Amino acid sequence: MSDGSAGPPDVYLVRHGATEWSRDGRHTGRTDIPLLPEGEEQARATGALLAGRTFSTVLTSPLQRARRTAELAGHAAAEVDDDLVEWDYGDYEGVTSREIQRTVPDWTVWSGPIPGGETLAEVATRCDRVIERLRAVDGDSLVVAHGHLLRVFTARWCRLDPVEGRRFVLGTATLSRLGWEHDMPCVHLWNARG
Repeated sequence: MSDGSAGPPDVYLVRHGATEWSRDGRHTGRTDIPLLPEGEEQARATGALLAGRTFSTVLTSPLQRARRTAELAGHAAAEVDDDLVEWDYGDYEGVTSREIQRTVPDWTVWSGPIPGGETLAEVATRCDRVIERLRAVDGDSLVVAHGHLLRVFTARWCRLDPVEGRRFVLGTATLSRLGWEHDMPCVHLWNARG
């Protein structure tokens, strides 16, 4: 653990820096768009928060916004893990929640249908695979990925139903740390900015 106490290793999470679509509130799943210049600056600032920490494993989504964030944060050699790609929003790709709610009142990604996309259960299954992998690592890990994916990941880390990811709002290029209190998986740090 990073605090020097004995126990299982921690997992550090970094959401990618700002993109045009994240800035505009558009659902950005599989569309592979670049970081904005401000997103690159955010990634460098998050890298400063990580300075001096060593990781046994560093994983990133295959999408360029996550890979570039990892690189700018000082982890260019991050291993791509396809399970860390963002939620597939299907027909809602590039659309804001407000636009969706014009035809599907009260819709949220957590409770509504996602035509042509992934279910919450499918996203949770991917997260569970990564968590199982990281819990077997000897040492802390770093994961660089996406907002909704990391929120589901956090819920699953804490052994919660994946829908509880709705409670973990996550800003762009923020740092979070998941760890343990005794034998209970928990959140130690959330949404820190550099």
